[in-house]
Amino acid sequence: MTVIHMKSFVLMTTVAVFAFAATCSAADVAATCVDRPNESATNAHYLANRAPLTPSPFLKLPLGAIEANGWLGRYLELQRDGLSGKLGELSKWLEKKDNAWLCKGGKYGWEELPYWLRGYVDLAYLLKDEKMIAEAKIWIEAILTSQREDGYFGPANPDVEKGCDLWPNMLVLFLMQSYYEYTGDERVIEFMSRYFDWIAMYPEQKFLKTYWENSRAGDLLYSCFWLYNITGNETLLTVAKKINANTANWKQESTLPNWHNVNIAQCFRQPATWWMLSKNEADKFATYNDFWLIRACYGQVPGGLWGGDENSRVGYIDPRQGVETCGIFEQMTSDMILFRITGDLFWVDHCEEVAFNTAPAAVMPNFKALRYITCPNQPISDSKNHSPGIDNAGPFMAMNPFSSRCCQHNHTHGWPYYIENLWTATPDGGLAATLYGASKVNAKVGVGEGVPVTLTETSNYPFDDVINIAVSLPEDVKSVSFPLYVRVPKWSLEPSVTLNDLPVSFANGKPEPQKWIRIEREWKDGDKIAATFPSQASFRKWDQNKGCVSIDFGPLTYSLKIKERYVKMDGRKVAMGDSGWQAGAKQEDWPSYDILPDSEWNYGLLDPEKIDLSEVKIVKRDWPKDNFPWTIDSVPYSIKLPGKQIPSWKIDEYGLCAPVPFSPVKTDRTRSNGSRKIENFRVSRS
Repeated sequence: MTVIHMKSFVLMTTVAVFAFAATCSAADVAATCVDRPNESATNAHYLANRAPLTPSPFLKLPLGAIEANGWLGRYLELQRDGLSGKLGELSKWLEKKDNAWLCKGGKYGWEELPYWLRGYVDLAYLLKDEKMIAEAKIWIEAILTSQREDGYFGPANPDVEKGCDLWPNMLVLFLMQSYYEYTGDERVIEFMSRYFDWIAMYPEQKFLKTYWENSRAGDLLYSCFWLYNITGNETLLTVAKKINANTANWKQESTLPNWHNVNIAQCFRQPATWWMLSKNEADKFATYNDFWLIRACYGQVPGGLWGGDENSRVGYIDPRQGVETCGIFEQMTSDMILFRITGDLFWVDHCEEVAFNTAPAAVMPNFKALRYITCPNQPISDSKNHSPGIDNAGPFMAMNPFSSRCCQHNHTHGWPYYIENLWTATPDGGLAATLYGASKVNAKVGVGEGVPVTLTETSNYPFDDVINIAVSLPEDVKSVSFPLYVRVPKWSLEPSVTLNDLPVSFANGKPEPQKWIRIEREWKDGDKIAATFPSQASFRKWDQNKGCVSIDFGPLTYSLKIKERYVKMDGRKVAMGDSGWQAGAKQEDWPSYDILPDSEWNYGLLDPEKIDLSEVKIVKRDWPKDNFPWTIDSVPYSIKLPGKQIPSWKIDEYGLCAPVPFSPVKTDRTRSNGSRKIENFRVSRS
């Protein structure tokens, strides 16, 4: 018997989870399979890299161009009504009275406010929620007003002998970009220009010397290039060199500057960001090397991340090691930035893996509580101290609105930024369906002044094999020529495409995984594309983790369904000491939960090599009425596979599931009903 990783909605122990032979008969269609768009072309409609930066293979559409529908839209509504939207009324770090981000000399002036505001701004504009927009503007106006004559802004004092931590300001620059994209407020450009002028003059011996700013200055570099692309001010390139020279060295061959989970998920992209100016392929390679180095050491688990807890430790690589919620969403953001920098679809597929198979489990379905550490194998999620089994000493595995002062604020940006990258523009005047999900995009296409078009995507992806895209043109436009790019996911073996219900054919052979279907034609109002990606079951074997396996079905990783027992608690009594509530917050509306297993969790699959995956039973249920598929009771798919219980695999002295035993394991135990089937495997949610 082979040991499996198993995961349930919030209690997890992961098992094993892995679609375009396409053909258009219409004479006006030119369909090809390509690696990337023509980067030598120029798209005048959207912000792209200026010379001497490397050409932009994909261009981010401005905030507000994409509207989320389906379960993605529902996710945003849950965020609005949960912690993301309400933290301003709950968290002591966001209390307006005497807040250092609102008034000089106030308290609470570090990362919490800009962490939260980074996602809150995007969420407000994606939902077009006037109340949220007004709240966001209170903070934005205060930040703009805080700028000194020399260009510095924010609560910290940079004039002291040792300088100050510029990390919170980097978050502010990021959220100001989103605000500018939506509003076009030119004060942002002046604000950022003056700040980078201040950086240019700031003494080198004080610049980026503290831990957080030194590790994370890749964010500052990213904002510097963004501003350069708008203004063309070449002084910013000199500032970029100063930033790079003083940032932690993320270009080492066999180690990292530090092994802090969030730093890695966020900062490993710094070398590739710098590559846009250096054009040294070794810099771009360093980012890939960082990605694979951490996973070679600690990443032998499904879900796209690694066993980092807060800090990765030698010898702690079992699937019971986890990842911070901060790290989950920072990784998704890094993936999408790297995709636009490199044009490599590897990053898109990886973003999906994290988004579908790790992110949903870190947050309660109502978005009113989250977990600091989420593990692939986590049959117990409680407020006890599980150290040294995990790196963190304290109640870090409970579902708590205030599990810590970082994740509760930083989680807000993950899904909004994911949605902002569902579609991207291409240098040749086209659009790319980059991340799949029900959505509507309004964008300009074509050459010259361009033509505004609307593309409406309908799908329940990743629980649906079919992606439908409908084209809408303005009433006074009969047709417009532009290329439409449709991504072939890495797991897609036999995809197909139709245009207006006719099969699409390709001049250069059938489409391949991690490439693009490029369809260029005179598009007319009402044209429709249907792309089908048949999902298949497959195993992944984790040799470095004792030969255990996980099972995939398309982009989803499946898990053993564990019955859960929720124990409601007063979150104030189990919250971390560095987090806290505002005095007027009603704690009873924001409880904490211990989540305990109410069924057996210690199962393994029968020898996967003897299982015919073509005969795996897929059980499909109706789409949930609440449009939210990420709970045990509402998930649309389950899988049935043969397996047995492993009695020797138990909860250990730290209150964690013991490390996975070596596979194969010999056991005679069957389920209590005598069945030799593991029933109701559920989509993994780590």
